[in-house]
Amino acid sequence: MEAIEHQVVLFLQNLIQTVGWAGIVLAMAIESACIPLPSEVTMPLAGWMLVQAKGLSVWHTILGGWWGAVGCTLGSVVMYWIGAKGGRPLLEKYGKYVLIRPHEIEVADRWFEKYGEHTAFFSRLLPVVRTFISLPLGVARMNFVKFTIWSFVGSFIWCWALTWAGYVFGEHWERVREVMRPFDIPILIIVGVLGILFIYRRLKSRRAESVAAEEGSE
Repeated sequence: MEAIEHQVVLFLQNLIQTVGWAGIVLAMAIESACIPLPSEVTMPLAGWMLVQAKGLSVWHTILGGWWGAVGCTLGSVVMYWIGAKGGRPLLEKYGKYVLIRPHEIEVADRWFEKYGEHTAFFSRLLPVVRTFISLPLGVARMNFVKFTIWSFVGSFIWCWALTWAGYVFGEHWERVREVMRPFDIPILIIVGVLGILFIYRRLKSRRAESVAAEEGSE
């Protein structure tokens, strides 16, 4: 795992040295397109290489928040529409094979219509979750304007904070990643447990429906 992350760091360093802030936009767009290129590495590197190492003031870390959020939003919009145009029809047609019924899709639609903007915002402040959230938000067809605005705002806060941390630590920017790394596994575990609970409840519900159907046919 460390070897892979080392290669990621080398890739990002070369990218930033070659194209500067455009490389940050590209890297963050990749991360938000469901490809785990960790922003916990990208943005602190930006704070060091593009701000601190150039002798710029701390106020220039705002550029990190801006360009990082631009990249995040671009990648998120792509995944949103993939979910809305491609994922939704597939879910409606084949969802029953992964224990998702039309009723549950409708419930998700109503939930995201009411609370989706909060999900779009707060998910951008969570490691791991932020990488994949755009696809299900697209499948649920959350209001696109709200999705875009809240994704940008949440991403700006996240990217600026990491850029600022990279500025503060400078060439020791990797400490930022070391501090945040322990949160990755707990978040994955929570997501996994929620997935298992969902499957368990759906299987239990299906068994109950099957028993009720058999009793009704007697």
